[in-house]
Amino acid sequence: MRHNKQINHLGRKSGHRKATLANMASALIEHKRISTTVAKAKALKMYVEPLITKSKEDTTHSRRVVFSYLKNKEAIKELFGVIAPKIADRPGGYLRVLHTGFRPGDAAEMALVEFVDFNEAALASAAPKKEAKKTTRRSRAKKAEAAPAAAEAPATEAPAAEAPAAE
Repeated sequence: MRHNKQINHLGRKSGHRKATLANMASALIEHKRISTTVAKAKALKMYVEPLITKSKEDTTHSRRVVFSYLKNKEAIKELFGVIAPKIADRPGGYLRVLHTGFRPGDAAEMALVEFVDFNEAALASAAPKKEAKKTTRRSRAKKAEAAPAAAEAPATEAPAAEAPAAE
């Protein structure tokens, strides 16, 4: 039984596991999206989300703490310079894990790990669209009352406009 066992060891010794997660986290931060197995994706999510929360406060101490996990200067620059300002108002849940099927070689379940705020396709579909005004009987009645008044106002040019439309 694995009661209260919080960490997935991923079949590796602790040094190998830390190196794997650090490399995957650096790749995720640099590319904003990576493909991996579901088990590694879930372990990566638990590994990276506290680092992203730490990056919201751009101090020397928080940079050093995050660097002790990632060990990659370019990833630190990207995290504190690009990612942190964009997710500053989000209270958590920075990553999305999407199941993508099974790997052909060994049938391992695969997943796509991506930042929630950096998926342009999802952001475009979630953008607020201008909704057409809903018509009700009252609004149609008001439009019908307003239409004759509007039609009477430009009475001098109405016959010329209607002649080509009648043909």
